[in-house]
Amino acid sequence: MSPAIPPARLDLQGTATLIFNTNAGGSETCSPDHLVEELHKLGFRPVYRATDSEDDLERALTDVHGTVFVAGGDGTIRAAAVHLAGRPDITLGVIPMGTANNIGRMLGVQGHPLEVVASYRNALIQPFDVGRVTAPWGEDLFLEACGCGAFADVMAEYDPEEGKSPVRAAQALSSALREFEPVTVALSLDGEALPEMPYVLLEVMNTKATGPRLRMATSADTQDGLLDVIRIAAHEREGVLAYLAALARDDFEDLPSVQATQARVIDIPYHGQAFHIDGEVRPPEQGGMGNVRIEVWPGALQVLVPSTEDLSSDTEHQVSA
Repeated sequence: MSPAIPPARLDLQGTATLIFNTNAGGSETCSPDHLVEELHKLGFRPVYRATDSEDDLERALTDVHGTVFVAGGDGTIRAAAVHLAGRPDITLGVIPMGTANNIGRMLGVQGHPLEVVASYRNALIQPFDVGRVTAPWGEDLFLEACGCGAFADVMAEYDPEEGKSPVRAAQALSSALREFEPVTVALSLDGEALPEMPYVLLEVMNTKATGPRLRMATSADTQDGLLDVIRIAAHEREGVLAYLAALARDDFEDLPSVQATQARVIDIPYHGQAFHIDGEVRPPEQGGMGNVRIEVWPGALQVLVPSTEDLSSDTEHQVSA
């Protein structure tokens, strides 16, 4: 692995674009006017663009440049990042206003939106890897995770209208791990074929957590050019309480039944099983056949992280979720 490049500091000059999702979970606690005022204090000339749909977001990002601040939940941040991936001239600043805020937590960005903006005064710029999926249904990008198995089925049935509760999600996942009937696949990691095996869980993680704050890849790093492959073979599954306890302790990878491997390219045979791409589900397709290739796109994004006084503590931004 090549030596890490020292992070650059944010240049607090020029125009910054503020993308504000008026439908985000915490949007009632902070107005775009307040965020614009805080960005002014940093030295920017902010331009505010409201969005409440995918079409609005696409229009808002067509001609942006420099620094783009996105205020919203993980879904809004992902949607913006998909449009901005591969743009080295763009720096993305996350202002978490959702419920899980997996992406913000991974970057050490937490707190009230105005506090988050203020924390960017001495911000550093670092690369952020993105996952790229090529599948029979088309192409996708993900920031958090992609996978099939029990969690994809949970995502397909999980009703966010009941509240995005990590506890409820953990219980649903544990129950699914016990009852899920897996498809047998011959997984391939970086061109090395593994023995054909039925998996109840097969997750390719870029961040530590996905969904409603389920931390299944406790050692994931979004700037290492690798994806974390988390899997549980059907014959090795443990009891529901073991998985619940491990998720609560934040040591899911340490369970005897959990295999964790890093790879750059993952090939999963497609037999029509359901997949999830971050919070979106690609539903099962009866009779579907083909291959799902998942690969890392190193440094596809440039993102802001709050500065720490001691830059030698290069893991300070990897906070617990």
